[in-house]
Amino acid sequence: MKIKLPKLYPITDTRLCGLSHAEQVERLSAGGATLIQLREKILSPKDFYVEAEAALRVARKRGVCLIINDRVDIALALKADGIHLGQTDLPPEAARKILGDEAIIGFSTHNVEQARDAAHMPVDYIAIGPIFATSTKEKPDPVIGLKGLREVCRRVGSIPLVAIGGISRETASTVLAAGADSVAVISLLLTEPAAITDRTRELLAVTV
Repeated sequence: MKIKLPKLYPITDTRLCGLSHAEQVERLSAGGATLIQLREKILSPKDFYVEAEAALRVARKRGVCLIINDRVDIALALKADGIHLGQTDLPPEAARKILGDEAIIGFSTHNVEQARDAAHMPVDYIAIGPIFATSTKEKPDPVIGLKGLREVCRRVGSIPLVAIGGISRETASTVLAAGADSVAVISLLLTEPAAITDRTRELLAVTV
């Protein structure tokens, strides 16, 4: 296993907080985050490359593992630590051929069947969600809840599992207790830019 997931998995969002990806990585890592995903749905590939390059410099300085969302080409060009793929992105098998055996590959799933299938793909962790209702996605998939999370844990075996979707400070420990190895959060950390570092530190304290 090439990755031991930290309990907290922050994901950047420039629209939500108004900060560059680099500044978000700076503030999240200052709060103790050790693995961060860069997620960008608006910028052109060229502009995202520039932003990701700056964020990677911060990550390297901070000793943070940096995962690029969706863009295998950018992850390859920058030699980022890995890639996170969705159901409609490049298949994990193709991404593995491009990025090689050392790259970390994560894959999003939204129900038990998708997670079960992903467990047989060349991925290093599986994301499952939404666990609870979320406002981050415009068209979220159906909520699976803690019951669905427990069933996914039972079906996927030992592969690391990231829970995502509507997770709060109050529910994070419950999600981990249900079997997730890590909780991925966006708005919980980013809605108040000035508080990102403190919120990261506080959330880490309740996910130990």
